[in-house]
Amino acid sequence: MTDNPTRIDPKRLEEILQIAPFHRWLGLTLRSCSNEQLELEMPWRDEIVSNPAIGSAHGGVLASLIDLTGLYTLLSQGTGAKATADLRVDYHRPATSGPLIASGKIIKIGKNISVAETRVYGPTGNLLASGRGAYVC
Repeated sequence: MTDNPTRIDPKRLEEILQIAPFHRWLGLTLRSCSNEQLELEMPWRDEIVSNPAIGSAHGGVLASLIDLTGLYTLLSQGTGAKATADLRVDYHRPATSGPLIASGKIIKIGKNISVAETRVYGPTGNLLASGRGAYVC
């Protein structure tokens, strides 16, 4: 992507990320932000475990992380993304520890719909889940 004058400053993006109580509860922080990608980090919380036998996180939490990372990846580049229109998630292996790192990249910026892709990694770099979201602009 080329340099975008409407990009949101990473410090401001971090402030916006903390507005929603759910985002604060997840403990999301901005790790990095560039024209090419955005990375969010989520610390491990015992409350996200849905299978105590193996200690794995609930898939809905991973889906939320994918959704939010896609949205904030688009917002970081100055798009008017407002809501999720569609979300596709693939689970590759159980998330059993953290922190969880979500890396998002823009696929397409459109007038009405924009698309971003996200990959979620565990603390050892293993791919845990991936997904693609379409967002209303």
